[in-house]
Amino acid sequence: MTDYFNEMTADASGVVRDHYRAFDAWLRHQPPERIERKRAEADLTFRRVGITFAVYGDGAGTERLIPFDTIPRIIPAHEWAKLQAGLAQRIKALNMFVHDIYHGQDIVRAGIIPAQQIYQNAQYRPEMQGISVASDIYAHIAGVDIVRAGAGEFYVLEDNLRVPSGVSYMLEDRKMMMRLFPELFTRHRIAPVEHYPDMLLENLRSVAPAGVLDPTVVVMTPGTYNSAYFEHAFLAQQMGVELVEGKDLFVDANAVYMRTIRGPRRVDVIYRRLDDDYLDPLAFRADSTLGVPGLLSVYRAGRVTLANAIGTGVADDKSIYPYVPDMIRFYLSEEPLLNNVPTWQCRRPEDLAYTLAHLDRLVVKEVHGAGGYGMLIGPAASKQEIEDFRRRLVARPDGYIAQPTLALSACPTYVDSGIAPRHIDLRPFVLSGKTISMVPGGLTRVALREGSLVVNSSQGGGTKDTWILEE
Repeated sequence: MTDYFNEMTADASGVVRDHYRAFDAWLRHQPPERIERKRAEADLTFRRVGITFAVYGDGAGTERLIPFDTIPRIIPAHEWAKLQAGLAQRIKALNMFVHDIYHGQDIVRAGIIPAQQIYQNAQYRPEMQGISVASDIYAHIAGVDIVRAGAGEFYVLEDNLRVPSGVSYMLEDRKMMMRLFPELFTRHRIAPVEHYPDMLLENLRSVAPAGVLDPTVVVMTPGTYNSAYFEHAFLAQQMGVELVEGKDLFVDANAVYMRTIRGPRRVDVIYRRLDDDYLDPLAFRADSTLGVPGLLSVYRAGRVTLANAIGTGVADDKSIYPYVPDMIRFYLSEEPLLNNVPTWQCRRPEDLAYTLAHLDRLVVKEVHGAGGYGMLIGPAASKQEIEDFRRRLVARPDGYIAQPTLALSACPTYVDSGIAPRHIDLRPFVLSGKTISMVPGGLTRVALREGSLVVNSSQGGGTKDTWILEE
C-alpha cells in the first residue's frame, strides 16, 4: 500500500512539512552509530524498568518489550486544537448516551438506535438501570483511537471506554526521549504530558461520592499476571495512591474499606482496571476471585465511585460505534467535529451482502473484539483465511462490522534496514469529571512490519513519542 498520507514529507519529492523541518535538520546531522547506541540504551532501560506487555499466543513467551521508536510523531498546534475539540465533544455525548440508556432511554424512544442494539448487547448491565452515578459521569477515562487517511483527514476508529490502557507508555516514551536527546527539547516548543497523573488524580477526586471532602482513591488491579500490570502499578505510584487487588478490599456497613497495617480505611473512589464481570462475585461471575463481594450494593447506594462506571462498555461496542455521530446531534444539537470511518453493520442483510461480496477489500471486526484479535484484513489475508472468515460471518452476522481498508498515515520509523515509513495511529486520553480535560497528544502506536496496518501492542506493534508543537 503506497497511497497514504506521510506525516513528515508532503509529496513524492520528499519536501519536509513545516512542523518537521527542525527535527529533520537535526536528524540529518546525527551519526548513525549515535542513533543506534541511543536505541540500545532505550531498550535496556525499558527492560530494567519492566515496561512489557503480554503478547498472547506468542511462542517466544508471554511477556515482551514493547518496541520504542526514537523518531517522534509531530503534530502542529492548530491540528491538535481541532482534534481536542472533537474529542471533548465526542466523549461528552458518549457520557450522555450511557446515562440515557440506564435512565430515560430517550435516544431509543426517538428511534435513533434500535432497542435490541442496546438491551441485547453483552456489555449492557441491567443492574445499572435507574442508578445514579457521581456527576452523571460514566467514562472518566477514555482512550479514543484516531487514524489519519486520505489527504490527511482524521477519523475516529474506535472508542475505548471500559479500561483503556497505554497512557503509561505515553509518559515513559516522553521521559525516554528527554533522556536520550535533551537537545531536541531546547530546539522545539513541545507541549508537556508529564502532568497527566496529577490531572488523573484531580479528575478522580472530583467525582467522589457526595459529601466526601477528602476522598481516598485507589487503583484496583487484577494482579501481576495481567498484561497491563506495569501500567496499574505505574499510575498508582505516580498518583501517590494505593495499588490494591480485590482481596485487599472488603465491604462493611454499606461502605468499601481497604485493609492496611493501621486497620481498615474507607475507600471512596476506585480506578478499576478489571472488567465488569469480575468486580463482584455476588452480582456477576460467581467464580471471580478478583473482585469484592458486595461492591455493587455499595456502588448502587452511591457510597463509592467506580471509574469507569459499570455498564460503560455498551458505548464502546463496535455495533454502537456507527451511531456516535447521531448521538452528538441528538444530545448536543451539534454536527460532529470528527468523522467516523464508514461502517457496514453485518446484522443488516444489505450490509452483510456487501461485506460478503467484498471481503478481500474490507476490514471485518468482531463487535466485542479488542487488541487487534478476531479481525480480518481482507487485502492482507489469504484465500483460505477469507473463506474461513466468511463461514464465521454467515453463521453470526450480528457479531461483526466491516469497514474499508484505510491507508493509514505513515511516519518515518527505525527498522532493521534503516529509516522507513510505517503506519501509525494515535490514542489520546480524555478525562471526564467536573470538566473534560486531556494532555496534548497521546500514545502513537506503530505497525513495525512493512505494509502492516495492525498497530496494537498485543499484536507486536511499537510506540513513538507524540509531540504537539506549541505555537
